[in-house]
Amino acid sequence: MKLTLRQIELFQAVVEHGNFSRAAERMNTTQPALSQSVRDLEEVVGARLFDRTTRRVDLTEAGRAFAASALSGLGAIERAVAQVQDLSNLRTGRLRIAAPPLLAATALPRFIRRAARQFPHLQIQIADVGTDGILDMVRSGGADIGMGTFQPNEDGLHSTSILQDSLMAFLPEGHPLSARQALTWRDLENQPIATLTRQSGIRLLVDVGFESARLPLRPAFEAHQIFTLLALVEAGQALAVLPTYSQAALHGRAVAVRPLGEPAISRDISVIRARDRSTPPALQALLPLLRSTVREMVDGMGQGE
Repeated sequence: MKLTLRQIELFQAVVEHGNFSRAAERMNTTQPALSQSVRDLEEVVGARLFDRTTRRVDLTEAGRAFAASALSGLGAIERAVAQVQDLSNLRTGRLRIAAPPLLAATALPRFIRRAARQFPHLQIQIADVGTDGILDMVRSGGADIGMGTFQPNEDGLHSTSILQDSLMAFLPEGHPLSARQALTWRDLENQPIATLTRQSGIRLLVDVGFESARLPLRPAFEAHQIFTLLALVEAGQALAVLPTYSQAALHGRAVAVRPLGEPAISRDISVIRARDRSTPPALQALLPLLRSTVREMVDGMGQGE
């Protein structure tokens, strides 16, 4: 016969109430069933645990020794169950997000503010790294999820699209092309272009756009950060082709933004997680909020948060 958790719980009830009848009532069982459970427990441990009188039930020396360890262990189990339930109900827990610097600086602070209103005890951590760093962190377990634009079917990763946005032309205010309502890739011919480096998925899409228009791309400037490209545009040194959400970083900059077509190029902003790890409870609850926050930012609808 093996020791069971139910036997320990019934034993604890008898210890606390000092009476089999009251303990049985507390544990929603019958007195004969409780008495049998205690006898089974005594058989397992090989010693009498209670001295029974007509008025009271007292622990024996063996009972006191057993209670000292068993009841503290039961309390630890109950605390462990409560901790898991808190994680499942988002009363506690952590969500670690790896994202490109621009998304980390614009969308994620809005998301964290909104999430804190619903789940004030949930901890959200951000790592602002490039695409390769995001992939490495998610694969290694350094981040629960990653955000950004990724190649399809990345090894070992599950991807969920949260938004599709388009590449747009960013020009200095007052630039002759800013007088047009929309531009084509052909309009960028012979213009100084500032681009991200080839480590960026956005740069790959820009290359595709120029190739589709049969234009050579000879960047005047290359940078790792979108913020740097926007500063170059504002200074009148170049034009840039960037995703829609880059507008969130303008903050009054003297930069004009125009749709870019022929061809129009769009891309998915996705959330990735490791296939061999379970989905964090926090992600299941917060993914819709994350999706809506990024969409509102892209659509310019972030008012009244």
